[in-house]
Amino acid sequence: MPTSRLPNTASLRPGFIWGVSTSSFQIEGATQEDGRGPSVWDIYCRGGGIKNHDTGDVACDHYHRYREDVGLMKTLGVQAYRFSVAWPRVLPRGCGSANEAGLSFYDRLVDELLAARIEPWLCLYHWDLPQALEERGGWLNRESALWFADYAGLIAARFGDRVKRFATFNEPSMFSLFSRSLGKRDRSAEDDLHRMIHNVNLAHGAAVDALRANVINASIGCIHNHQPCRPSSASEADAAAAARLDVYWNAAFPDPQCRGEYPPSMRAAIDRHMQPGDLARIFRPLDWFGLNHYSPVYVKARADTMLGYDFGDKPANIPLTPIGWPIEPAAFSQTLQDVHARYGLPIYVLENGYGDSGEPDQTDAVIDPGRIEFLKAYIDAMNEAASRGVDVRGYFVWSLLDNFEWDSGYSIRFGLTYVDYASLRRTPKSSFGWYAGLIRAMQPG
Repeated sequence: MPTSRLPNTASLRPGFIWGVSTSSFQIEGATQEDGRGPSVWDIYCRGGGIKNHDTGDVACDHYHRYREDVGLMKTLGVQAYRFSVAWPRVLPRGCGSANEAGLSFYDRLVDELLAARIEPWLCLYHWDLPQALEERGGWLNRESALWFADYAGLIAARFGDRVKRFATFNEPSMFSLFSRSLGKRDRSAEDDLHRMIHNVNLAHGAAVDALRANVINASIGCIHNHQPCRPSSASEADAAAAARLDVYWNAAFPDPQCRGEYPPSMRAAIDRHMQPGDLARIFRPLDWFGLNHYSPVYVKARADTMLGYDFGDKPANIPLTPIGWPIEPAAFSQTLQDVHARYGLPIYVLENGYGDSGEPDQTDAVIDPGRIEFLKAYIDAMNEAASRGVDVRGYFVWSLLDNFEWDSGYSIRFGLTYVDYASLRRTPKSSFGWYAGLIRAMQPG
């Protein structure tokens, strides 16, 4: 492969980790097998709210095909794989008796990864809350911190002999903010949003303590979706709306977790849910900052929404991915610099990727030059941030496989590997070969 097609990686540190990421509900399927309980997403899918009435019932069938998928990772050459555990698969009712069949699945997956010399990075929560806990109030119930700590302790005790890298949450701002504000699933009162934010932060701190207590040499972080929030016009109202969204999207979780304080503009709203010692319970020592980044968002004021904002028009001169997301690598470089300056932790980029709807050509090949150019540009931007002193230590592409993309169902494809959902056959795309070539080029010697 011509080296001109590879990004500049000269400033990346020795031992830089290249990986891929997935999540349980998006790829596993087998939602009613081996004792797994329903999650909130199973119930939501059954209500028909997903595009094309898609569900996660089968997804990529990773539950049965995990060996094949680990084989793809081995061919790709990644050093690490970030996945999530399905909480209702191991604790069907969210707490209480564990499901041995579910735990055994992750035993097999972890062992398969280690045999392939791929480091497992285990995320405790990627949005699939057990429905049984939702019926007890879910994240609006302060006891959710105790439920989550017990779950974390179970996972740590079972896998901590082989897994050392743990994330507490993936994108807490996404499942709190967009299920409570602009999302379709819940238009609860604004106070519930603040209650949920605080309870999730408490759960994070409790899980960190449970992991530390059960895993020798644990390396722990939380994964935050950080996207610059920009006004969609020059109006003062749009500027204020963008600043407000920035607080809830980008600061409501990492600030208390990594700095021991909530952003000033939301403290009064959080205080009514605060109990003595809460900030100390949240502000626990972390080893790294997990960063998910795709693009800036453009924001307009909208008085009839819960925090007074909505998504606005994007500037006409900005290139877009096929699914309409801005392509702005400079924003990625600046985000890395901002996160480094604000939180002072080593950074691992745990999601970055390109969504399209590409299909095989007449030869059954999946050629995706747009994805290759996107990844190259964003890795170049990461290298530029590293040249400015940002301590970035790893980059994980979203995603290994095309998968269930939440409200969009299977209509959007982010994978390096094409999945034919009818046959479940996997076909590596041209971007798969490109990324494999990059990883080979980065190997010492």
